[in-house]
Order: sequence, then C-alpha cells, then structure tokens
Amino acid sequence: MGMIRIAWALLALLVATAAAGQDKAPSKNLAPGFTTLSKGVRVAIMPTDIELFSISGGGVLEPKADWTEAASRYFKQALVSKNKALGLDAVEVSEEDADDVAELNALHGAVARAISIHHFGPLGLPTKAGRLDWSMGEGVQAIRKLSGADYALFSWVRDSYASDERKAMMVGLALLGIGVGGGVQTGYASLVDLNTGRVLWFNQLVRATGDLREADKAAESLDALLDKFPATQ
Repeated sequence: MGMIRIAWALLALLVATAAAGQDKAPSKNLAPGFTTLSKGVRVAIMPTDIELFSISGGGVLEPKADWTEAASRYFKQALVSKNKALGLDAVEVSEEDADDVAELNALHGAVARAISIHHFGPLGLPTKAGRLDWSMGEGVQAIRKLSGADYALFSWVRDSYASDERKAMMVGLALLGIGVGGGVQTGYASLVDLNTGRVLWFNQLVRATGDLREADKAAESLDALLDKFPATQ
C-alpha cells in the first residue's frame, strides 16, 4: 500500500509539473520576453493595406474598387472603436502621411506573409526554433519620427467573394460531386517596436466567412484579427 501511495504521489507531481509547464509556455502570438504594453506608451495606427475582389466563374480574382473603398472606411471606423476599447494611447497615421512610409506598409505585408508561412504554417524555420522572432528593420523609425509613437500597429487584409457566375458553377459542380471553393478572407496584424523594428505581437485570420462590405461585419472581422492583442498594464 505504501508503494502505491508513493506511485500516485509521483504521478500527481508529474501532472502538476506538466500543467505548470503549459501555463508558462510562451504564446505563439508574442515575441520572446514580451507580454504586455506599458501604460502611457503611444501606438501609431497605420492605414490598413486592404483590397477586395470578386471571383469570376473561372476563378479569376477581379479587383473591386468600390468594395475596397467601403471596406477601408468601415475597417478604419472599427479600428478607432477598438483602440478605445483596448485603452490605447493611439495616434492615427493618415493616408497623406502614410505616403512617406508607404514602402514600410508594403514591407509589412511581405514580413507578415513570411510569418504566416514559417511561424503559423507547416514550413517552420529551424533557426527560429518556434519563436516569433521577426523584424521589419530600423527603417520603421521613420514612423516614430512622424508620429512620436513607441509602437506601430500594422494590418493587411484581402477578401474575395464569389460572383453570381461563380456561385452557379459551384452549384453545378457540386451536383457532380466536385467541390469548388468560394471567397476567402485573409488578414494579418502586427505590433512593431518603432525603435528596433521587432515584431512583438502577430495574429492572422484565414477563413471562408465574413464580409467587409458591411460595417458591423467589418467590425467583427477586426475583432477576430485583433484577438489576443497584448493587454495594457
């Protein structure tokens, strides 16, 4: 009986140790050593790199300027509301100001896709060892000089919607047992240190639902994209 008690005690200790290890495991969304934002820090909100498409019957993506314009407006409104809810000391970088740092917005898109593939995707890089260890370089200091902010929040969004022709084809092929996909909503968001260029937090959104052409649904998409955003303490 004594040996049985000892065995059960050892088992309980192992379970508790494993649970503690899981609690201390670093978040996949956060860079090593980063957990929260300090109160009083300023965050520059970069204009969202956003574009919407219609999918033709043959599967070709066709840019829709009017959809993109509406989505940009709704997403911007949602960002303003979200910043207030998060309690951020935020400063908006306007479209006019962004002309001076447009290359950095484009750079973010490239870095974000790399993070999506090599950090959240199946093609992990051995040198990263599973850590969120990415940087946009010291060029982001231009945003700091422009805004006086300590960090910048970048966002990149693409959304596509099946045209009537595409929907008809999907129905027809489904009757033949052939599955053809419709639209996909993809988004990336990054919090970047404007001193070093280091990506401190990252999240992605990849799904076949959502509609950025409507204000309330655009707000829901933004909430999903900024899920697990670091708290302010």
